[in-house]
This record gives sequence, C-alpha cells and structure tokens, in this order.
Amino acid sequence: MNDNKVAAIDGEGAPIPQPAGRLFETIKRAGPSSALGREILWHSVIKTLFVLFTSFARVRVVFYHPLPKTGFILASNHVSHFDPPILTPFFPRQIDWIGMVELFHGKFLHGFFTGLNVIPVDRAGSDRAALRTALKRLQAGRVVGIFPEGGIRDGAASIVNGGKMKEGVALLASLSGVPIIPCVILGSDRLYNKRNWLPWRRVQICVGCGPAIHPPDDLSGEQKRRYIQSEFAAGIVRLKERLCADFQLGDADMPHSPQQRMMEP
Repeated sequence: MNDNKVAAIDGEGAPIPQPAGRLFETIKRAGPSSALGREILWHSVIKTLFVLFTSFARVRVVFYHPLPKTGFILASNHVSHFDPPILTPFFPRQIDWIGMVELFHGKFLHGFFTGLNVIPVDRAGSDRAALRTALKRLQAGRVVGIFPEGGIRDGAASIVNGGKMKEGVALLASLSGVPIIPCVILGSDRLYNKRNWLPWRRVQICVGCGPAIHPPDDLSGEQKRRYIQSEFAAGIVRLKERLCADFQLGDADMPHSPQQRMMEP
C-alpha cells in the first residue's frame, strides 16, 4: 500500500481524558447547553473513545481523496453499534451524527447526545424537523453523518455487498447541494465477541473514505435523487473492494451478525 494514502493510528501519544466526575462538574458550571459545555463534552468524550479503541483494536483509516473543506455528508455502512464511537475520534472533523430518537430517552441521555451534536430522527416515518436541522448544519459548513441502511446490516443486506438502502442520504444531498463522502467500515462487529476485548488480541478495524459524490446541477427532483443513490451505491461497493485489496481482507472480514461474531473462538 502507498504510504501517502494511509493514516494509521495506533494510540501512541493519545491524550488522557480527565476523570468523569471532574468533567461533568466542569460542564455543569459552564452550562450543558452552552457552546463551552458542548466543546468540553465533545473533546473529553472523543479523547476517551480514542484511548479506548486504540488500546483494544488496531484501527486503520484511509482517506483515498482529500476531504472537502466545507460542509458535506459522511455516509457509511453500518456494521455494529460501535461504528459511531469508532468513526468519530478517528475523523479529522467533528461529525454531527443523525441518530434514532430513542437515544434521547431521559434527561441525562438527552443532554448527553444533544451536547455531542447528535440530530435525533424518528425512524418510524418522515421526520421533517431532523431534515431541517441537518440542512442547517450542512449550510453552516458542518459534517453530517448518516447510516443510509437505517440500521445494522450484514451479509447480502449490507450495502457493501449491494444491499438496499433508504433514500435519506440522496434526499439530503439533493436538497443541500453538498457532496457525499462514502465511507466503509469493516471489523467493528468483531467487538461483539467479549474475548476480542482482551488487550493482546486487538482486532483489526479498517475504515476507508472514498471520493466525493457531487449532486448534479443539470438534474432536479427525482432524477437527481436517483442519480445520487446510484452513484453512492456503486461507490460504496468499489470502496469496499479497494479496502479489501489494500488490507488483504476476505469473507471473514465482511459484515457478520452480532450472534455470529459472539460464537467465534
């Protein structure tokens, strides 16, 4: 693999997070909804996650093309519940994830995920409030993260294997006019196996980000959304194949269900 393509992070020199009690006291004094409170929460959580996953896994990150300097959509396949906490600390920009509204249940969790800039969405139907919020974030130059599969997928249902996806990412790109950065993550599902949390095992997790997909200016409405959907679907499969070639990944590294991973030796 060409060295200039790869950003490999092994945890050396990782920042040490402050104790949780001190962290939340600081946030409380600053105000949980204040800009300072959000920044303190964000950086402390990110540092903690970075230390955690570099201690128990070998996370390999590849950016095959430069990232846009303005707002864009980061759209990734969804292998496990560990995907957002893995992708976020290893990404060079803050990600405002679109997350299911169930995460916000209760005062503490509502404050926690709001402080991390997560955008709540009701997956039961069309959520116009979430769409408006995401559009405002993109217009402000932020990065909005989304899992187009709408949930964890493995086998033939995974978009890395050509499975179907929801239309939210194409709709968001079409309305905002910002590019989509396709992302593939492989290996995070191995963390469902508790034996893989032993410090000497350090399972490999591979992340690849491909070239930007730009919404076409000469199309509108349904045609534009169909184009974006098609280009993104093909781009994800190509990205998976490139990641597999670069890291010599095989069928065992493809998305598996939590139950299958838990049964592995």
